[in-house]
Amino acid sequence: MIYFTFFLSVSLLIYGLYLIKDEKSSYMKNRMSAFVSGVKEQTEPEAEKSSHASLYERIVKPLVNDFKRSFKKKMPGEKEAKIETKLLLAGSPFGMTPVDFRLLQISIMLLFPLLAGAYGALLQTGYAGIFLFFIVGLGAGAVLPHYYLNLKKKARNRSALKELPDILDLLTVSLEAGLGFDSAVSKVVSKKDGVLSAEFHRSLEELRLGRTRREALSGIKLRVEVEEVRAFISSILQAEKLGIGMVQVLRVQSNEVRERRRQRAEEEAMKAPVKMLFPLVLFIFPSLFIVLLGPALIQFIETFSK
Repeated sequence: MIYFTFFLSVSLLIYGLYLIKDEKSSYMKNRMSAFVSGVKEQTEPEAEKSSHASLYERIVKPLVNDFKRSFKKKMPGEKEAKIETKLLLAGSPFGMTPVDFRLLQISIMLLFPLLAGAYGALLQTGYAGIFLFFIVGLGAGAVLPHYYLNLKKKARNRSALKELPDILDLLTVSLEAGLGFDSAVSKVVSKKDGVLSAEFHRSLEELRLGRTRREALSGIKLRVEVEEVRAFISSILQAEKLGIGMVQVLRVQSNEVRERRRQRAEEEAMKAPVKMLFPLVLFIFPSLFIVLLGPALIQFIETFSK
């Protein structure tokens, strides 16, 4: 019964997260399509909306929104800003806000200790064992959300670093073809997919909403924690300020980025023998010893046993 309850709880949690993500993505797609096409979103009368709305939209969703608003008022501003920075660096997974992340963290911190304590009781470890399982579950619930954000941030930074040379080449070719910088960035966004393409798309949207180019590009440096990307954005802002040609700056940046990528590849190649040493010693050498020395050892034992 405990296993079934645990499986049902995890399944419902995953299904709920999937529904929230799907609903937010569909909402954003509708808003973006309405913004691009210039057609206003079709609105239904309130009575018709309420009649077609589900139980979740009519009862549960307003209660959840009210609870989030009241929780946000009690949440310290510094804590909210810190969580928001982590979410931005991680790419805002599942479209979470700082309030959503904090509520999820509290829920996990309450759920994991109870599940761990129930598992300890199922194993009949005694009160000390149940308390130990409870403490381990509490620590896991406190650490796992931030650990997940760190993993997402590292994966996002690796993707951005991998995409940077191609983005630089496309920008250089577009500028040499006679396009302006904003048009070249728009062309790159339409041709490429990935972290940097999404960040440049966001900067273009911010430009359309009235922010300056310096503010829009500086936001990329805050959301992508990669030294090469930050140097690239800084060089663009410096070239715009001093009136230097963008093509020349991008050529220099492209050469530097490719040189650094070659150096990283050489560094990884130098680390490969050290990394191969551990599986050799732990798995391959014992097998070789068994194959080569096993028959001689058997013959040696048989000889001395006579």
